Amino acid sequence: MLVEDHPVMREGLSQLISHEGDLSVCGEFEDTARAFDAIPRLLPDLAIVDLSLKGSSGLELVKNARANYPKLLMLVLSMHDESLYAERSLRAGASGYIMKAEAVEKVLGAIRHVLNGGIYLSENMSSKLMRQLAAGKNMAGGSLMERLSDRELEVFGLIGQGRGTRQIAQQLHLSVKTIESHRAHIKEKLDLKSATELVHCAIELRAN
Repeated sequence: MLVEDHPVMREGLSQLISHEGDLSVCGEFEDTARAFDAIPRLLPDLAIVDLSLKGSSGLELVKNARANYPKLLMLVLSMHDESLYAERSLRAGASGYIMKAEAVEKVLGAIRHVLNGGIYLSENMSSKLMRQLAAGKNMAGGSLMERLSDRELEVFGLIGQGRGTRQIAQQLHLSVKTIESHRAHIKEKLDLKSATELVHCAIELRAN
């Protein structure tokens, strides 16, 4: 099952998967509500979930699906930086995280790896996570990022990519006022005094 907001990306993924003899797509959705409602009807083995969806964050879908359908495997496929989102995705209930920019072969490899019971992360991310776990630390700034909600973290990550408020609002299908509210909450939670500090913090964390 594919849960992807962008129709061109969704169609491309569907064709990619359907060309594989051992894989098939049982459903395609652009928002969390329709995808969640379709799970008991379609009974997919694996859901491929984007983080930026209409209605709510893809992480909310992952959490709700894990709570209600614990046998469903989920792979997060996203444009967002894995250094910010990979660990949170795994803790939400996903079995893997892969960037959309990865080669076709790696996407198919990630799908098969998760279907075979494995946990998929990039080699760099796996090594980084292991080092952090060995040191007793969390990824993405540890407790600092834990203060942010899933949607706030999504906005924060887009700020780190250099996106402006209107661009973020358009991409997440939210109003400019809502994004401004998220920015204000992020600044408050991270004890940042200005918009400049917010941007610098987002860029710095993304680079780590």
